[in-house]
Amino acid sequence: MSLISAITSRGHMRFMIKEKGGVNAAVFIEFLKRLVAGAKRAIFLIVDRGPAHRAKKTAAFVDTLGGKLRLFFLPPYSPDRNPDELVWKHLKSDTVGRMAVTGKDDFERKVRSSMRQLQNDPPKNPLILSEAIPPIRRLNVHLRMD
Repeated sequence: MSLISAITSRGHMRFMIKEKGGVNAAVFIEFLKRLVAGAKRAIFLIVDRGPAHRAKKTAAFVDTLGGKLRLFFLPPYSPDRNPDELVWKHLKSDTVGRMAVTGKDDFERKVRSSMRQLQNDPPKNPLILSEAIPPIRRLNVHLRMD
């Protein structure tokens, strides 16, 4: 099982679970399509430098959106500046990682439930407070406009 998510500075979160395999460009593009669907404003998405994020297919897809979505890349090796890392910490250390799991289906149910709790109550989302926001504000993004 693979999980992909995005979180805003206000704690709003979107996620997608993939039952088998990893997150490749096709999976990332599917997630991006879901993010863009129904968006009223442009989305500025800060991503790490994972292969799916840097793939030519991903860049080509983003180009087709006419500015509705822009990707900004974190500096290499900077998980401390990625609020999504706090999502993984929450799952691994604070919730699902502390639970007894009886099988694959039980594991998926618990992951989905934990993610929905974060998603459904943004004001109480612990990931939006001082741990997540200062690194975003300190991040220097260098844009290259061709």
